[in-house]
Amino acid sequence: MTSPFASEYPQPKARERIIAALDVATAGEARQIVDELRDEVGAFKIGSQLFTSAGPDLVREFTSAGVRVFLDLKFHDIPNTVAKAVIESARLGVWMLNVHTLGGSRMMRQAVDDVRQVCEQENLARPLMIGVTVLTSSGETEMSEVGIKADIPSEVLRLARLAADSGLDGVVASPQESRSIREAVAKPGFTIVTPGIRPASATNDDQKRVMTPAEAAAYGSDYLVIGRPITSASDRRAAIESIVNEIESAELLVDPPR
Repeated sequence: MTSPFASEYPQPKARERIIAALDVATAGEARQIVDELRDEVGAFKIGSQLFTSAGPDLVREFTSAGVRVFLDLKFHDIPNTVAKAVIESARLGVWMLNVHTLGGSRMMRQAVDDVRQVCEQENLARPLMIGVTVLTSSGETEMSEVGIKADIPSEVLRLARLAADSGLDGVVASPQESRSIREAVAKPGFTIVTPGIRPASATNDDQKRVMTPAEAAAYGSDYLVIGRPITSASDRRAAIESIVNEIESAELLVDPPR
């Protein structure tokens, strides 16, 4: 029996739900990981470190070779600047990208509208556009420091609703918030992408709000972003197989604990 908190819409197979994070310093390291694992996972995440080091050419190289790329740059600026950045990301052929929901509804709506128009004009596949809510490294102290007084679950839910109302395809959120998002956001096909995933045998590193792959899948996460437990493993394929088994075991978690 599938968890009642999973998406009502068909989900990819367990392996395809894994996004391997290319949190490495050089294009050479990234190529080695992609060459080894491109048939083992659903996509690869390129974030600020690798993008700053290797630039858009590496993104284009991967997408041209049929590799699905999640461009994790968390665009947050004035609406026109973010919209133009998103358009250029679409021209790179990325499968998914994100903006920061704290940029507000006008920023998100313009990005959605402008990229849709350009993709139609240029016959491009429109990337999935998702909104970052609260970073999984953030706790109540960090939230208070920047003037956000709401508790984290309430703030994540508020931002997820704002993202949905602004036309985004989904959000990035901790797996701890996936259940409440799935229950509260009625938008068809709304995608939840969760970092902060640590297999049962792994450490939490710098993440605070974490869950295992099985727990995250049972709570309703669609895609799981996993970095060091895969890329730093002595046997990366074996690490992925273990994670796949954990995701598949989520079918047994029909009533995840609150």
